[in-house]
Amino acid sequence: MNSLIAGNISQVRAHIDAACQAAERPQGSVRLLAVSKTFGPEAVRQAHAAGQIAFGENYIQEAVDKIAALRDLPLEWHCIGPIQSNKTRLVAEHFDWVHSVDRLKIAQRLSEQRPAERPPLQVCIQVNVDGGATKSGVPPQDLPALAQAVAALPRLQLRGLMTIPEPADSPEQMRAVHRQAKDLFDQLCRQGLPLDTLSMGMSADLDAAIAEGSTMVRVGTAIFGRR
Repeated sequence: MNSLIAGNISQVRAHIDAACQAAERPQGSVRLLAVSKTFGPEAVRQAHAAGQIAFGENYIQEAVDKIAALRDLPLEWHCIGPIQSNKTRLVAEHFDWVHSVDRLKIAQRLSEQRPAERPPLQVCIQVNVDGGATKSGVPPQDLPALAQAVAALPRLQLRGLMTIPEPADSPEQMRAVHRQAKDLFDQLCRQGLPLDTLSMGMSADLDAAIAEGSTMVRVGTAIFGRR
């Protein structure tokens, strides 16, 4: 096993545990999603040997090839990148989770193309919580209607929300943006949607995200190194 990747995973998990403790949240209440985009199957094998199960991928064709090369391992694959209509079948057939649903058309295609023999595809809706001009995601005002529509699709299971906010000038500003996302999540729960996942926070804003209620953080460079 690559001791560097194993050591990095240990450090990231310790960081998550410390952030949970600082936020007075239970240890184990935040999952680590290892972002393995651009790294080959061997790096994923090494991370799995260190106890990591869930992996996030941005580039769909690269991910599909990697998934095929690692079928002997019990891994959980998360699509966290933008999805074009011509790639929905690949996503529906190969992934376990999708974090980046941002319009109903994509969700409908994923539901229609999910193989009958596979469990429902676990999905999060990506919300553009701070209005970043270069970010994907549904505007907050459109979120309730989209969430209800996605939750009604037969081959999908809506689990929650995903955010990729713009960098902020201070930890306080970053926390404020994450708090907006948690408020949206709570609003949907009050409307009767049984959500349990807030995919929020990466290496740079992990502490702020956990302080405001993230249940899953997406970490790549701190585990695998620079791309």
